[in-house]
Amino acid sequence: MELLRLLRPHQWVKNGFVLVGLLFSDVGHDWKLKGSVLVAAAGFCLLSSCVYILNDVFDRKADRAHPLKCKRPLASGTVSTSQAYALAFVCGTAGLALGAMASAVVVAILLAYLVLNLAYSAGLKNIVILDVFIIAAGFMLRIFAGTWGVDIVPSYWLLLCGLQLTVFLGFAKRRAELMASDVSGSNGASQRAVLDDYGPALLDTMMAISAAGVIISYSLYTVSPDTIALHHTDKLIYTLPFVLYGIFRYIFLVHRRGGEDPARTLLTDAHMLVVGALWLGVTLCLLW
Repeated sequence: MELLRLLRPHQWVKNGFVLVGLLFSDVGHDWKLKGSVLVAAAGFCLLSSCVYILNDVFDRKADRAHPLKCKRPLASGTVSTSQAYALAFVCGTAGLALGAMASAVVVAILLAYLVLNLAYSAGLKNIVILDVFIIAAGFMLRIFAGTWGVDIVPSYWLLLCGLQLTVFLGFAKRRAELMASDVSGSNGASQRAVLDDYGPALLDTMMAISAAGVIISYSLYTVSPDTIALHHTDKLIYTLPFVLYGIFRYIFLVHRRGGEDPARTLLTDAHMLVVGALWLGVTLCLLW
């Protein structure tokens, strides 16, 4: 059970970004291509677990000072570092093997994701603003794996919306971490050094700007002539209320309940689950 916790399977929901290109492209009944996207997503699940394990190894001392992270297997001592390294090796190797089944490009993207996260853990996470852009880059690599990696050409709208959304989630995560340090009465720098360079007003401003970017870019995407021509419908605009509600709900959760872990917030908040299911259901009905 502790080894399973080390994998953080609830975080695999983030790899849904690999499937976004498949949802918003016209691949018809090309089941081989769809299978390649699913295999790429599975590869990202395993490789991301490898990254989480390595992050926990590097951060285990700092995690012991965190009110929640101190309960992680490595920080609490229920899993040894040798066990963690062995599990990381297995997950990383299996993830790359699955990526190779999809394409060589997917393998290259997975390796880029691994290098990016190792650089993040090695020190880039302590550089203000750049840290959030690296988090966003990890999400964008997922989108690239599910598009360019399997020969699906992503629309510029998809890339624009994806970038704005992932930057928003990154700044929201930092805002929640800052609030968590205030509530616990601990020094933010003892948990994450970069928090000393952020402040509530600064993060709220950045969240507002990126959230507005998500809403505007998604709205324009739904009414774009290219989108209407591709999907043969001008009704995607009707999915906008779900996007608005989801963003506003997430901002509420960050300010009222912390929301430090986006994946856990998405999977445990009833409002987010319902609005996400409604958005997906309506979108599928309109596209397919």
